[in-house]
Amino acid sequence: MTRLPITKTPKPYVGGAFIRSESGRTFPIQDAAGNFFAHMPQCTRKDLRNAVEAAAKAGPGWARRTAYNRGQILYRLGEMLEARRQEMIDTLGRFGAGAAEAEREVDVAIDRLVYYAGWTDKYEQVLGNVNPVAAPYFNFTVTEPMGVVGVIAPDQPPLLGLITLVAPVIASGNTVVAAVSEKVPYPAILLGEMLATSDLPGGVVNLLTGFRAELVPTFATHEHLRALSVVSASPEERKTIRLGAADSVKRVHFTDAATDWFADEAQSVYAIRAFLEFKTTWHPVGA
Repeated sequence: MTRLPITKTPKPYVGGAFIRSESGRTFPIQDAAGNFFAHMPQCTRKDLRNAVEAAAKAGPGWARRTAYNRGQILYRLGEMLEARRQEMIDTLGRFGAGAAEAEREVDVAIDRLVYYAGWTDKYEQVLGNVNPVAAPYFNFTVTEPMGVVGVIAPDQPPLLGLITLVAPVIASGNTVVAAVSEKVPYPAILLGEMLATSDLPGGVVNLLTGFRAELVPTFATHEHLRALSVVSASPEERKTIRLGAADSVKRVHFTDAATDWFADEAQSVYAIRAFLEFKTTWHPVGA
């Protein structure tokens, strides 16, 4: 008997679960050859608000984790991506990446997770400080996570671009709501499967599929998003983001779309710094 293969139903990853779009809408995606591949959920503003709520609930527990434990979890995620390396390479190849390009993207994505795993228990010593003051006080600055951060990932590279933006944000105890690549969303679906079976608590990273034009205005104006990490967009989209962020008082960090995501310069402790608050304490000496 000839059997039909079981095709996967892609679902975004939100709050530790795989969801369907609140509206029930989907949009078709095609592989590089132009063949229909799957119907992808078209997430709405309501899905984004639900994801922010899930991230807010997960935030305090994630921030209380020790830096060492967060590093272990990020490293474990790198291990899981390594275990499914060939599957991810094949997936990127199916959506247009050359064999060498797909292999390089997956390998650099794994290395990037390990890179930020190594920073989790070190960035405080680099970014915090004991401050010399001309008074009888002990003055020091420590870092704190901001809270829920919105990420708007680039279309290319779909996996590496997403990981490069997400990893430094969660390394310091923030949580993330990310709009993944609009044109090539399927690698993010596979990443969500790895997140679901990793040690990362549900809600720390939430991945939404859909159209930028529909999601970006809500990312910009949502008052519970404390910051945005956005790959450089059109001038009109940048204006929407800046105006919405000013109205809701949030920090915005733009990354140029022409960034060489494979370069060593695409990873830095300053990517962690961009989404930290700094608290300075004065303590009397000898009192």
